[in-house]
Amino acid sequence: MKKVYYISGIICILFVSSCKKDDGRSCTTCSSPSTLDFEVCEESNGNASVNGQDTGTPYGTYISGLEETGASCGN
Repeated sequence: MKKVYYISGIICILFVSSCKKDDGRSCTTCSSPSTLDFEVCEESNGNASVNGQDTGTPYGTYISGLEETGASCGN
């Protein structure tokens, strides 16, 4: 009977510790000489979104592209 409690406890610990918060998103503000400031967010699927619209482009690629064209992005 102790084995059942022990195994159940291990399973519960593994279950809880393997969960991660994947519904959050992180955002940064970008600016450039030719545009007003705007917010770029990393969605839970890894893509960048601007004004709530998924760009279909990975966040890192999108930010790099903006910076290459002269935009400045940071928190």
